[in-house]
Order: sequence, then C-alpha cells, then structure tokens
Amino acid sequence: MSKLAQIYSAALDGLEAIPVEVEVHSSRGTKTTIVGLPDNAVKESLERITAALSNTVGSMTVQKYTINLAPADIRKEGSAYDLPVAVALLACCDRVEPAELKQYMMVGELGLDGTVRPVHGALPIAIKAREMGLKGLIVPESNVREAAVVNRLPVYGARNLVEVLDFLNGKPSLQPTEVDTRKEFAEHQITFDNDFIDVKGQENVKRALEVAAAGGHNIIMVGSPGCGKSMMARRIPSILPPLTLSESLETTRVHSVAGKLGRDV
Repeated sequence: MSKLAQIYSAALDGLEAIPVEVEVHSSRGTKTTIVGLPDNAVKESLERITAALSNTVGSMTVQKYTINLAPADIRKEGSAYDLPVAVALLACCDRVEPAELKQYMMVGELGLDGTVRPVHGALPIAIKAREMGLKGLIVPESNVREAAVVNRLPVYGARNLVEVLDFLNGKPSLQPTEVDTRKEFAEHQITFDNDFIDVKGQENVKRALEVAAAGGHNIIMVGSPGCGKSMMARRIPSILPPLTLSESLETTRVHSVAGKLGRDV
C-alpha cells in the first residue's frame, strides 16, 4: 500500500534560510530515489541513512521509496537533510505518526550509528521556523544553544535518531532548550588584545578614526608601508560601542552559517 510522509527542513541561501519540504512516497517495488536538485552529498545520504536506521531501529520495509526535496528549483547541499529524510522514511513504515511531522522543522547529519551530528546555519533556520509558526525545531544537540537564542520557538536538541523518534511518538525524550538571549550575548562580549590607547602620536588620524567609529562612517587609510595603517585599524574595534541585540543576532547569524559556533553562542 502506498503512503506519503511530509516534513519541513531548510536550505541556506547566503544568510537566509529557505524552507524545504521533504516528501517521501512509498509504493510497490525495491528502488529508492532522491529528487529535487540534490548535490552529491545529499545523494550519498541514502547510504548513511540506511546504515543509521539498520543500527538503531532496524531495517526498513522493502518497498520503492521516492524522496522529493521541494521546491525542486533550489539546489540542496550538505548533509542536513539526513535526519528529516530518515524520519519521513520511518513514517512511511508506520514507525512515526505522519500527521505529527509537518508541525516541526528538523535538520541534522546522521552518523552510521544513528548519532545526530552538527550542521551549519542553525540560527537562520530557527528564525525561519519561527516565521512559519511551527510547533518546534529539532536540531543536533551541538547546535541547540545557537538556535535557542531565537525567542518564542521551542528548540529541541537531539543526540541520536532514537530520541527524535521517541519524541515524535509522544515520549518525553527531548525537552525544549531555553536561553536568555540578552544574557547570552552579554556573557560573550569580546575583549580586544589591541587597545586604541596604545597608539602614540598620529593625532589627526586618531581623531578621524574616532569620528568614524562614533558616527558609523566608512574610512579608508592610504599611506606608505610601515606608517601605522594596519596597527591602527586593528585597534578600531576597541573604541566601537557595544553591539545592540539585533546587531549581535546578525553577527551571530554569519558565524552560524560559517559553522563557527559550537555548544555556546
């Protein structure tokens, strides 16, 4: 008997997340295909997912599975679709209730033993999930704090595939992570090794840099090698005002997409 399961994931386009609907259809047959403009990493995910399922919840029912990543005109890259594809496959095998799936967005790479590994861009993905009004976001445990800085969205950190399945089947295997966003950013203020007070002389240049820093203006320094341009430029951040909350979120979004964040924001 044919079945259809659908769940949300996301693709990254610069600093923005684009919702991707993961659809899995099962029917009579034996071949599994993945469509929707996937790159090689996404195509290879079938091997990882099959091994992860075999080592955690057992083999899937032998059927023909068609996996579609919509919209089909957007390139799908990376391994973040492993988790939603695996869950949708299990929904077609009656291991998860399909009606519950579309209330959540999820991303995560799967290890062969079913562990959920970190991905890039958890913060912009969380922002998109909140905009869509979803019930929650499921991410790897290593990404949970960066995603949880987005308020008014339950964010769940998963260590392995079994925890996700138990949660979707009504067991309290995952709990939402709550983060005080202002406190989180306040505790991670950067200290600078190079201080503007160390600059001796160059009073006219220092005055220009101070005006640019205070007013948020651009500045270009031109001069012969060794006159102090780089030395002074490295010290400009020490006189800049602290980032606002929105500026902190924007900066953190860049680091999130670049994969520079770990367990802490």
